[in-house]
Amino acid sequence: MRLVLQRVKEARVFVRGEKVSEIGAGFLLLTGIGPNDDENVLAKAAKKICALRIFEDEQDKINLDLRRVGGEILAVSQFTLYADCRKGNRPSFAGAAEPEKAKLLFDKFVLLLKEQGFKVQTGVFAEYMDVELINWGPVTLYLEF
Repeated sequence: MRLVLQRVKEARVFVRGEKVSEIGAGFLLLTGIGPNDDENVLAKAAKKICALRIFEDEQDKINLDLRRVGGEILAVSQFTLYADCRKGNRPSFAGAAEPEKAKLLFDKFVLLLKEQGFKVQTGVFAEYMDVELINWGPVTLYLEF
């Protein structure tokens, strides 16, 4: 599993010009599912994300987690995180999980985040999406599990 986590002031997803999801302050998670990922990987990732302390406290120290700031999550499936650009000029996506497996695992991942007590919105799996965000900081993390 590969994730690009962006701390955002707000974020939203549009499909064919129509807004399908929106959050306030929190995390935008661009989420790539690999062929060897399973529920154990998902659980580890969900636990880590919910515990990351990347919000400032009263002394401007990055010391608070998503729960402490009342943050939300917008998870967007992103198979292109598994792009292999080492050969040629057109990326290969052979390293990503097959779409059927990826959808099942992505949906399970979203459920695990919701079970942690967070408001979680999503993009639309396998659709072309426009993602708008205000990256707060900016803070952008790459996580691999």
